[in-house]
Order: sequence, then C-alpha cells, then structure tokens
Amino acid sequence: MDPKVDARIAGDKKWSAELARLQKLCLASGLNEVLKWGQPCYTLEGRNVVLIHGFKEYFALLFFKGALMKDPNGILIQQTENVQSARQIRFTNMGEVAQLERALNAYIQDAIEIEKSGAKVEMKRTVEFNMPAEFKAAMNKKPALRKAFEALTPGRQRAYLIHFSSAKQSKTREDRVAKAATMIMKGRGLLD
Repeated sequence: MDPKVDARIAGDKKWSAELARLQKLCLASGLNEVLKWGQPCYTLEGRNVVLIHGFKEYFALLFFKGALMKDPNGILIQQTENVQSARQIRFTNMGEVAQLERALNAYIQDAIEIEKSGAKVEMKRTVEFNMPAEFKAAMNKKPALRKAFEALTPGRQRAYLIHFSSAKQSKTREDRVAKAATMIMKGRGLLD
C-alpha cells in the first residue's frame, strides 16, 4: 500500500468511500499500488494494469489494456472514440460496486493475465488518423512545419491530429493549426 494513495482517496470530496472500496478490490488481487497522474494505479512488475479515478458524474476502474479483455457483463466502456487501448467500468454509487463485486474481481484477474501474457493492443498508426486540409495547407506553405511535425513522436502527432480534426468548422481548424504551429516548431506536444 502507498500512503500517498490513501491520502488521495481520503481527500476526495465526492467519492472517498467508493474509491476506498475499489482500492480494496485492487489490493486483494495482489497488484502493487502507486500514485500515478494523481490517481491510484495498480501495477504488475512496474507495468500499469488498472487505475481508479473519480470524475464529476461518476467514478471508475480503468483497465489499460481493456480492449483485449473479455467483457461477459458488457460493462467495459471506451471513453472516447480516440481511446485505443483503455476501457472503463463506470459507477455512480456504492451499490453498483457491491452488485458487481464478483465480476469486478474476474475483470481484474483477466487484466492481470493479459499483462502477464505480454499481449499488446494493436494501435492505429499515425497515418491512419485524419489529417485536416487546413493542416496540410499550413505544412505546404511552410515546409519547416512539416519537417517539425514529422520529427514529433507518434503520440504527439496523433494528439495534434485529433485536436485539429475535432473542430467542426474550418475556421476553428485553421485557428487551432495557427496556434499550435509554434509549439510544433519547438518540438513540443499539445500538452507540453
């Protein structure tokens, strides 16, 4: 057990008791507990398996390789269309956790077995993501921008492409590209 995790859970204003219940389930599985990204994270030999987190409307278990897991109860949720690997089980009250406790133990064990197997989620390649016309035009006007973009890590490239593509209007996409160009030229990611 990690005392930082206990402090994080105890300090949660909305879901403290609920997160503590999920913590108990995760610890019973034999996983190691650490605090990552400000959230309780459970690892196997240093590799992330499951994360507990609370949001405004719900709290959840997030399985890092959830896309590979069996889902006999149909409770795994893909957060957004752009999340490739992780899947969540969401809750809005303690009763839901109690009702699913046996299933949750099975899901955690499944996640552990997947991690032990070394299985990996097949991720979409960066070229499979939509590149908006506005970004293509900006790179055609400024070849140094293309070169800087291509030098970014695949994850940073995908983050920019998702950010640009998520705007519904062309003007908004143009504005996003213009604002991001400086960061791209500096080799920085969208969230750096």
